[in-house]
Amino acid sequence: MSKIDFSSELNTCIEVLNRGGLILYPTDTVWGIGCDATNENAVKKVYALKQRADSKALICLVANDAMLERHVEKVPEVAYDIMDLSTKPTTIIYDQPKGLAKNLVASDNTIAIRVASDKFCKYLIGKFKKPIVSTSANIAGLATPNSFKEIDQAILKGVDYVVNLHREIENQSPSSIIKLSNDGTVKIIRK
Repeated sequence: MSKIDFSSELNTCIEVLNRGGLILYPTDTVWGIGCDATNENAVKKVYALKQRADSKALICLVANDAMLERHVEKVPEVAYDIMDLSTKPTTIIYDQPKGLAKNLVASDNTIAIRVASDKFCKYLIGKFKKPIVSTSANIAGLATPNSFKEIDQAILKGVDYVVNLHREIENQSPSSIIKLSNDGTVKIIRK
């Protein structure tokens, strides 16, 4: 098999994201369904594909702290400590998101965001210049696939592009999720 061209994969993803399409891509955790996190119609397509109520918020990925700060009113100081000290990818739920699709924001005005650690994700989001949705590649209520080969055909057929990288990696696990409220409350949602 020939070596996949990293930059052509990035460019194809950006074209799909720019036109409001869905991508299936390897993240720093499990395979994810992604779209432009600022595009309400694209986010609707993700909920429809997953057969999930849009009252259940989705995670989005940012490339770095600066992008995080552009989309959260106030990032608590402890968030930076958690990100620095975490031994596995950690998603943090923040109060008062801004500049993201309304249907991505939970009913309590919070958003789950992770600063991507995977090289492909960081490059993709950095080049796209906007956060990208990252939700597990499964129908709501079914098990999260541990590898590419476990992804349901409905998901594979329902996205506009499937990234041709890291398909051989297995046994990835979802991120930890921690909720940080502006009042100082810290709550572990998923270890």
